[in-house]
Amino acid sequence: MWYCSGILMNLFHFTTRRLVSQVYCGLKPASSKKQRICFEMARPSSNMADFREVFAKAKHIAIITGAGVSAESGVPTFRGAGGYWRKWQAQELATPEAFARNPSRVWEFYHYRRELMMSKSPNPAHISIAECEARLSKQGRSIVVITQNIDELHRKAGTKHLLEIHGSLFKTRCTSCGNVTENYKSPICPALAGKGAPDPEVKDAGIPVEDLPRCEDCNGLLRPHVVWFGETLDSDILTAVEKELEICDLCLVVGTSSIVYPAAMFAPQVSARGVPVAEFNMQSTPATDQFSFHFAGPCGTTLPPALARHETEIIS
Repeated sequence: MWYCSGILMNLFHFTTRRLVSQVYCGLKPASSKKQRICFEMARPSSNMADFREVFAKAKHIAIITGAGVSAESGVPTFRGAGGYWRKWQAQELATPEAFARNPSRVWEFYHYRRELMMSKSPNPAHISIAECEARLSKQGRSIVVITQNIDELHRKAGTKHLLEIHGSLFKTRCTSCGNVTENYKSPICPALAGKGAPDPEVKDAGIPVEDLPRCEDCNGLLRPHVVWFGETLDSDILTAVEKELEICDLCLVVGTSSIVYPAAMFAPQVSARGVPVAEFNMQSTPATDQFSFHFAGPCGTTLPPALARHETEIIS
């Protein structure tokens, strides 16, 4: 999923000073006994029974998800030593500059990802979230999913209240008129049929710009409606995120490294106002010690029992 860098200054309507002070206050060296005690008490618990008691009382749950939750569906993360498409890393392709230089190459990359995602299915983590949302809605409770992923697997699993902060592989935006449209065509245009193979020895297709995806309204060049490196996030989406985080009484962080901004500051912001935060991830992250709970392991294994029906729930 593509994450932008250098956008910390665009953190919706919070002031930077307020956010930074709240997020990093737990990382400052303890200068008093009281501070040391607070820091020690902040160590997260892995007691599922305790989490389940908190879960049973929560009325509005915010779930923040990242690449880890989709990796279990076989979605490549394009990170680390194997994180290449042909000979390029994601950050070399997912930029406005790369698209301006070579729109054919960038569209091949995204065409490959679109076609790949059409063959992928939600895993137990996606499904447990969607099922929990449907169940709690009948009890007057709510779940909102705030995802960094652009693969739409949450949507495919049945999640209704979804905020996709980095956009979607299956939406396009016109570079001329700005029109945003859902697009599930396969291939997205005839010229991309059979293109986009990820193997390093494959040469660029060099598709003429006039044959790349075009706007149906003005015939302008289309681009993927995703947030690229160096771009700011949609202010309306961030405003919606802010509102959800201000009212949630439980927050889950699922399959995210907590190093991609501004999303990395969402859960610490919630924790700073005293709301329980539970992290579900393969390993600890830089933010783990700021949370109430941490459950290590595959999200598809740890999350379903966490979100299963609690014995106190009344199902009508």
